[in-house]
Amino acid sequence: MGFMDIITKLIPVIVIILILLILASNIRVVQQSRAYVIERLGAFQTVWGVGLHFKIPFIEQVVKNVSLKEQVVDFPPQPVITKDNVTMQIDTVIYFQITDPKLYTYGVEQPMSAIENLTATTLRNIIGDLELDQSLTSRDHINAQMRAILDEATDNWGIKVNRVELKNIMPPRDIQESMEKQMRAERERREAILQAEGQKQSQILVAEGEKQSAILRADAAKQAAILQAEGAKQAKILEAEAEAEAIMKVQQATADAIKLINESDPGDGVIKIKALEAFTAAANGKATKIIIPSEIQGLAGLAASAKTIFDTEDPKTISKQ
Repeated sequence: MGFMDIITKLIPVIVIILILLILASNIRVVQQSRAYVIERLGAFQTVWGVGLHFKIPFIEQVVKNVSLKEQVVDFPPQPVITKDNVTMQIDTVIYFQITDPKLYTYGVEQPMSAIENLTATTLRNIIGDLELDQSLTSRDHINAQMRAILDEATDNWGIKVNRVELKNIMPPRDIQESMEKQMRAERERREAILQAEGQKQSQILVAEGEKQSAILRADAAKQAAILQAEGAKQAKILEAEAEAEAIMKVQQATADAIKLINESDPGDGVIKIKALEAFTAAANGKATKIIIPSEIQGLAGLAASAKTIFDTEDPKTISKQ
């Protein structure tokens, strides 16, 4: 077997291997959130979605591998002029998503550059209608206007603009310094107001405390006076009740004595002697003058004579007599 015979036998094997390699190299697997734009002989053919695909060798080619995820682009600061002729630097951030890979591929050359230029011109138009203060305080309004304009303009490019954000607004240095002074003065004013309010509230609280203290002291004095008056009242009531009870007992004793005397049927002599005892007890008091009834004057004289005799004479003499 010669060399040519070996080559002749190997050629079919080599051809088969090459064909298999070519076929394998033209198998494509499209991942999630991706899309392939396919051209056949230089013309748009189709868009491959997720899955396994086969490309015809030498006839079809993948011209664009497109991401369908939401993307973020941060554009550098752009000089803009406000309505009151103040030049500022503003940089923007755009959130967009490719919705049509075909339009994105064939709609515009260099889509990112086109979006950047469109963003700059739109921003200048919007800021040009606003003064400096409005530009600094109307971010939401500016963002909404820019999103609407850019979304409409990029529809023909297969792009959907979801959000537009003004990242930084940088006025000139002198305006920044004046704004800082104004903010510092505003903070100092608010601090002074807060301090004044704090002192006011403190004085109010102190006054309220003193008021409550005075009210409590007055209530305490009132309650003490009431309790003292109640105590004096109760003492007088108890004293009066004791005196009344004593009088009742004396009257009851007198009534009982009179009843016993009446029951014993005493004679005139006993009555006169009792009367004399009563006047004698009265004489031992503080009275300086006593009027004695005529009925017992004789008996009183007799009692006085008898007392004189007993005081002067010797008891032994009396006993002998």
